[in-house]
Order: sequence, then C-alpha cells, then structure tokens
Amino acid sequence: MNNRMKIYSLALVAASLASCQSNSTRQENNADSTENLVQSDTIQGQWIDLFDGQSLAGWHGFNKTEPVKNWEVQDGVLACTGKGNKEDFGGDIVSDQEFGNFELEWEWKIAKGGNSGVMYHVIEDPKYKAPYETGPEYQMIDDIGFPQKLEEWQMTGANYAMNLADSSQKVLKPVGEWNSSKIIYNNGHVEHWLNGKKIVDFQEGTEEWKKEKSEGKWKDYPDYKITNRGKIALQDHGDSAWFRNIRIRNL
Repeated sequence: MNNRMKIYSLALVAASLASCQSNSTRQENNADSTENLVQSDTIQGQWIDLFDGQSLAGWHGFNKTEPVKNWEVQDGVLACTGKGNKEDFGGDIVSDQEFGNFELEWEWKIAKGGNSGVMYHVIEDPKYKAPYETGPEYQMIDDIGFPQKLEEWQMTGANYAMNLADSSQKVLKPVGEWNSSKIIYNNGHVEHWLNGKKIVDFQEGTEEWKKEKSEGKWKDYPDYKITNRGKIALQDHGDSAWFRNIRIRNL
C-alpha cells in the first residue's frame, strides 16, 4: 500500500471513531436529560414533611430571629401554648421555605373556645405586624364553643373574611378530636378540604373576589394576597392548638 492510500485509510478510521464518539456523547446527554427530567418531576410532586415530629426545625417566629418559646413539641405533636400572643398577633410561626402552587395537608385540634388558623403566601417584612396582613387564612376555630358570636366567614374552613365554607359538606369534629384539613392552590384556583370533604372552592381575581377584598375586612390591608408565592404560617391567637402530620408538595 502506498503512502497516499495509507493516509486515506487512516483518515477514514479517524472519521469513523469521531462519529462513534459523537453518537455516544449525544446518547449520554440524552440519557442525562431524561434522568434530570424524571428527577425534576419526582421533586415537583414529592411530599415534603414540614414538621419532623421532634423539633421546630424548618420554622421560626414571624419577623423574629430569637428562639420560639410559645410553640413546643409534645409527644410528636406541634403545640401552640397560646402564650406568645398579646394583641391578636406576635406569636405566629412561619416556614423557612416559600411555596407557590402547592397541596398542603395537616391534622389539627383546638382547645375549647379556641381560635387558630393556617396561612399561605405570607410575606415576611418588618412593615407587617402579622402574617394575616398578606396571607389568606384557612380558619380553625371552635364553631360551637367560641365565647363570641361568629359570622359565617369566621367559622372553621372558611377562607377567612373572604369565602364561606359549604355547610352542606362540612363535618367538624368535636373539640379535642383530630380534624384533617387540606389546601390546594394552583394558579389562583383554591380549594379548602375538611375531613375528606371539599368545603371551599374559588378562583382569585374574579370580580366577586376583588369586590370582597376591596370592601370587606381587607380594605384596610392593601397588601393582602399581593403575591402568588410565600411562606406557610401557623397562627397563635392566644389559645392552645395542636398540629401533626404537616406535609406539602409543589404542584
């Protein structure tokens, strides 16, 4: 074989090797992309425990850096002692993490005559004295034994001061027994569930929603629900309340 033929043969071999390497690289990249997509999908819908049953890890006092003293863990339950609230605010705790679209589940019970709630899309800023100034609230209260007359928008399961709970679907356990609740937030569509029944269903931004916000309790709180992402808050309203099995997943 002459030198010209040797050079030509070597060139063909090099091209073939380069092509194989390129195809191999593309296959590896495609495999990596597929794997990353699967992992992303898993993370997107994966349940996250917001309470580990042993500590307040993942939570802190609203606008505070000092240790929380009015919430404690009792036999695997996150308990609000009701000792951190002076004027309807001051003792709430918020999640370290923020969430946008989500499904949130928890179990709870409350003391006789007690009042509490769970809020979401809460903004933490020194200009706000409490989470309710920005975050919608799933109301939790002793509907029967509360010492004052309650309006429907104040009763358990309601989107506090905005959307009433459907009384035909609502089953609230007696004080001292555990209830299960759920909030689903998906691009402005909101559902509240209580003990396996959907009791609230609404869409943010409708004319009815805007009217309620501008004319009702929140007319004096211009930053109420101004964001679609924020922290989860558990309310200390001066009463004992208990939470367990708190978990969330991103939608």
